[in-house]
Amino acid sequence: MSKIEYKDLLDAGVHFGHLTRKWDPRMSPYIFMEKNGIHIIDLNKTLACLDEASAAVKQIVRSGKKVMFVATKKQAKDLVADEARRLNMPYVTERWLGGMLTNFATIRKSLKKMSSLEKMMKEDAYKNMAKKERLMITRQKEKMESVLGGIADLSRLPAALFVVDIKREHIAIAEAQKLGIPVFALVDTNSNPNEVDFPIPANDDAFKSVNLLVKAFGAAIEEGLAERKKDKDDAKLSEEEEAKRAVDADTKE
Repeated sequence: MSKIEYKDLLDAGVHFGHLTRKWDPRMSPYIFMEKNGIHIIDLNKTLACLDEASAAVKQIVRSGKKVMFVATKKQAKDLVADEARRLNMPYVTERWLGGMLTNFATIRKSLKKMSSLEKMMKEDAYKNMAKKERLMITRQKEKMESVLGGIADLSRLPAALFVVDIKREHIAIAEAQKLGIPVFALVDTNSNPNEVDFPIPANDDAFKSVNLLVKAFGAAIEEGLAERKKDKDDAKLSEEEEAKRAVDADTKE
């Protein structure tokens, strides 16, 4: 994806904050002005913060770690789920279960149960069950899948969180803080940017704004994944060359 420019942010309405009476004074470094009772976000700061966040997440992904996407608000959840799936990253877009990070051992048990239900539904024994029993199992699996489906392949804690709307996802952020997991987030004028490690000042309500920034963040992850693949390919090539040199040396002897 080509680099995002000031005009892209402007066109997507990233600069529109909340009503001035709803502001959090700790956002003042990122506010450009007030217009018609609304705070206007300084888009130069948004670009600078996005660059910083992109560089940091690239390194996390390059080292082979996972970033969990979190967005349960209506206008963000589908596009966040799509982007996370595209990048093969875990995501939570339905409901944040308390303890999803801080009590990960319990969550893993639930994931195992969901996986065993899935296996059971493919077996002949399931097909021979009474209709009512089958329905109960199907409903149980669907219920678990709606909440845990996005993290089904997560075997360990994520290395970072990417959050849309830190006020709404405050439980997820509190859990990440407790465990020292860095948080990247879109932060609107009604929120406290000090609650996250990499705040990206932006309108977190408008679909176009969220879409542009989620995809920009996703592009940084994609670059990190590509660099990781190149690192692995280079290491493999280097090993093969080393082995070839060793064989050549043996042959000469």
